Amino acid sequence: MSVLAQNIEDLKAMLPQVLHLDKQVSAAAAVLAKSLLNGGKLLACGNGGSAADASHLTTEFVCRFSKDRKPYAALSLAANGGDLTAIGNDYAFDDIFARQIEAFGRKGDVLAAFTTSGRSENVRRALMTAKACGVTSIAFLGKDGGTCDGMADIQLLVPVTLTARIQEAHKLLLHTICEIVDIELQAAQ
Repeated sequence: MSVLAQNIEDLKAMLPQVLHLDKQVSAAAAVLAKSLLNGGKLLACGNGGSAADASHLTTEFVCRFSKDRKPYAALSLAANGGDLTAIGNDYAFDDIFARQIEAFGRKGDVLAAFTTSGRSENVRRALMTAKACGVTSIAFLGKDGGTCDGMADIQLLVPVTLTARIQEAHKLLLHTICEIVDIELQAAQ
């Protein structure tokens, strides 16, 4: 079997393990739509590939998902090199997202935090800071949830071990949330 064929088989085996998240996906979409429609913003964070997923998610709201609509406030906390390096240097790498949540997060905003291992200390601290600031949190986790397990208001845990499959599932979940939220945003225009 080729690598591609094996990856497709692995993906087909993993997808049913994500179906149990239907209620959580609906809840995540509901809180995000409510926040954006009430003038709140989406903040998102993650490391490496998860940082790319965080940026992908925020772009879907600043630009558009599938149909033309007005832009909504969404910031990827992994995108500003100046903020990241200054906070990492002057404080600690573990604080790069938490400090930005303190700066930008307000009650009624939403944080989407991505970590495939669940063991990213900077994401764990982001979730703690979000709670302290009244920011609703959605955690996209993998494996057993790690140290981030149970920390978010809404948890989307993909219980598989291979990082690539977790990221593929996270992409499906974030696109599904975008699709549901877009229906609400379009209806409000």
